Amino acid sequence: MQPSTVSFRIFKARLDEAMRLFLMSMFLLFLGLASCKKEETVFENNEIPPYSGVPTVLVQNYINRTFIDLIGREPTDLEMEAETVFLEENNLSVEARTQLINKLMTDQTFIEGDSSYYHAYHFKVYEDSKARFVEGASDAELNQRYGIIRNGAVIDSLNGDMQGYEQKMLEANKLLAVVDARIEYREGLIDLLEMYRRMTDNAIYDEINMGSFNFVNATFDDLYYRFPTESEFQVSFEIIENNAPQMLFGQVAANEFEYMQVLLNNSECAEGVVIWATNALLSRNPTSQEAFNFGNTFYTSGDLQIVQRSIMISDEYAGF
Repeated sequence: MQPSTVSFRIFKARLDEAMRLFLMSMFLLFLGLASCKKEETVFENNEIPPYSGVPTVLVQNYINRTFIDLIGREPTDLEMEAETVFLEENNLSVEARTQLINKLMTDQTFIEGDSSYYHAYHFKVYEDSKARFVEGASDAELNQRYGIIRNGAVIDSLNGDMQGYEQKMLEANKLLAVVDARIEYREGLIDLLEMYRRMTDNAIYDEINMGSFNFVNATFDDLYYRFPTESEFQVSFEIIENNAPQMLFGQVAANEFEYMQVLLNNSECAEGVVIWATNALLSRNPTSQEAFNFGNTFYTSGDLQIVQRSIMISDEYAGF
């Protein structure tokens, strides 16, 4: 065997041994890394960013939305500037939001074009109620219908038809009662549910929901956001169609007035107010918990402002 051949074989053997050792060391390194436990990194003092970090444009969006939802118009430039400074200086706190909302609901300081925030707020509730029950009929239309029916009553009176006169005057005064609700609700002479009763007890509502069948379904749907069950419908239909005394929701009703009193004065009607307010302000239905909590609040207080304020001070409504 030649020396060169022996040297090559020795070299190849050493190379193979080196490669084997390298591969072994890499394998052991892999096992070591795989057996290591991943440590969790904990960042202390990681608090939720303060409201002061909310961009001014979001603050202004909140103010704009609050003005529109409560008094039916956007804020003026001066109002926007003042309320933005106020909210930001108070770090967008719930207390500051509450103060803004309360001002729009209750402040009676004179404001050109609105009379006051207080007047504008109550007019907005009145207009929203008409939209909900009588398809937004204007006061001009209500007054016109009142005049037409009243003139008919006068003609009946001149013709000696006193029964016709009394019936027509009753219908005319129901329309006038709807218009009067605007001021009477604002002045605290009637509550929200009495305004709702007037909205469902007039010739326009009757024409929209003509006949006892439609009237019963409409009152349930408008107040409760659901249709009556079969048994509820049968009982209600007898009351409206035949003035027959029936038991409804644990109360006896024998005519349309008593029927509406039963529908309005129970906890489900209070939940209906919450459904309406949540849809109007958040564009969604309330959760079961919200319907229960806010419904109980309205049922015991009769105060729509509490429900609206509870929704409007939330971060969900504000968009913060």
